[in-house]
Parts: sequence; structure tokens; C-alpha cells
Amino acid sequence: MSSNHKTSIELPYVSPELREYLQKSALLHDHLCPRQVLGVRLGLAGASALGLSLPRCDKRLLVILETDGCFADGVESVTECSVGHRTLRIHDYGKIALTVVDVQSGAGLRVTPRADVRDRAEFYSRQSVPDEDRPYFQMLYGYQLMPEAALATIQSVHLLTPVEAIVSHPNARACCQACGEEIFNDRQVAREGQVLCRACAGDAYYTAASAGWKPTITQKV
Repeated sequence: MSSNHKTSIELPYVSPELREYLQKSALLHDHLCPRQVLGVRLGLAGASALGLSLPRCDKRLLVILETDGCFADGVESVTECSVGHRTLRIHDYGKIALTVVDVQSGAGLRVTPRADVRDRAEFYSRQSVPDEDRPYFQMLYGYQLMPEAALATIQSVHLLTPVEAIVSHPNARACCQACGEEIFNDRQVAREGQVLCRACAGDAYYTAASAGWKPTITQKV
């Protein structure tokens, strides 16, 4: 990979708006990579299809991501949706995909890259990528240059959980009758007459370690 191209976003024909969002994502991530470009462009495409302007300074837009990492940084940079504002969720399916939801209307759109997006990136980046930099920069540049119709697929979707339940009430509180821990945002579960947290109801992502167990720490050399 040629170092002089590592974070370059000064491409011809890239709109000032897109360039600004890419610069913002590059600062957040310390460099610019193809998945960040996809995050920015798919976020823009989804919000535009919903008729919502970006970035958002309110909580009208809810974003559900299907992976974390670089792609998530790109989406967050363009939408201003975040975990802290409770406007961004991750359902980790390991997919470069997002669903954008208009909280007011309930309309939802799932946005994904086209299946042949890498091949298309090669075509659109031919004039911008030196031979020694293929194929990484074909994606980095091609994703910026190709038109939205060549990049993204947008599908109208209905959420299985109503948006009102996802957003919930930030001041709602309950107490788990099994572990005694406090539960926020109406995330408690009613089970056999008890109010339980999801972990105690059997939906835990962890299990208690045995007595005397200590984590193994690997020293880096």
C-alpha cells in the first residue's frame, strides 16, 4: 500500500459535502478506509431516501447497524447518531448494512452495498488508482466516486420490535427480583410472576466464573 495514498480523499468529482464527512470520519478513526467510505455513503443514502437531512441534532433518526468497526465510524460521522444519544443500535450480524428509521413516522429502510460493489469500484477508480495500489485503493476511491445507484441497495422494512419499544423511556426503572440489579429503559422481562433482567431470564452473554478463577493476561513484547 503506498503511504502517500493512505488517507487521501482529495479526489476529483467528489462533492464538498462528501469530502467533509470523509474528513470527519478519518479524524475519528485516525485514517480513512473503504468501510468508512461505505458507512458515510450508505448513511447518506438511507437518510436521503427517508427525506431526512444530515447530520441530525435531534433524535428523529434511529440507526441500527449490523456490524461494528470502521463501517460504524463512517455512519456515526455522517448521521451524528450515537449510543450515547440512544439513536444508534448494533445487532451484530457481521454485515455491512444499516437500517434507518424515522422515529416520527416509523418508516424504515435497510441499506446495503450492492453484491457486486467491489467489481464496480474497480471500474470507477481506474483513472485514480496507480497499478501498485490495487485492489485496496480501488475500493477506497471507487466507493467515493461511483453514483449511489451503483453503490447501494435500499429496501423498505418493518421492524419486528416497534420503534417505540426500542427507543423506550430513558427514565423507566425496575429492579430484578433475582439479582437485585437495577434495569433501565424498560428492558426488564416478566417471567413466572417475577420481574427479571434479561440475564436472569436466560438471555445472558456471560456466566459467573468459578471461585479462584483469574484471567490470563498475555504480555506484549
